Amino acid sequence: MLTKPKNRRVAAMLAFSGTLVPVAGLHKFYLGQPLWGVCYLLLSWTPIPRVASAIEGFWYLVQDSEEFDRNFNAETAVSFKSTVDPQNVKALADALRQLESLRQEGLISDYEFEQKRRQLLNC
Repeated sequence: MLTKPKNRRVAAMLAFSGTLVPVAGLHKFYLGQPLWGVCYLLLSWTPIPRVASAIEGFWYLVQDSEEFDRNFNAETAVSFKSTVDPQNVKALADALRQLESLRQEGLISDYEFEQKRRQLLNC
């Protein structure tokens, strides 16, 4: 399932809001870390989540976009950030066609075809 990538400024704003309001940890829910968010909520009567939220808010702001994406947008980074090189697609399509022709000619078995196809598509 595709989800919208998380924004580092929004995460920082939510983290800093946890230092001002009595409820901390909203940034953890936003970043897809609900267990940490619950921990922050349970500890909100102590200063620990406020201090941690301030530190994390600052950390989000000093990270560059690529580092933030690696940390918090790993599942969406491929779908939103990657570009496909047409030359690689053409080479892969040619290799798959050649592989299929080898299978149809009986030079490789169905098992060998499937193994090589998976190998090509995982690259």
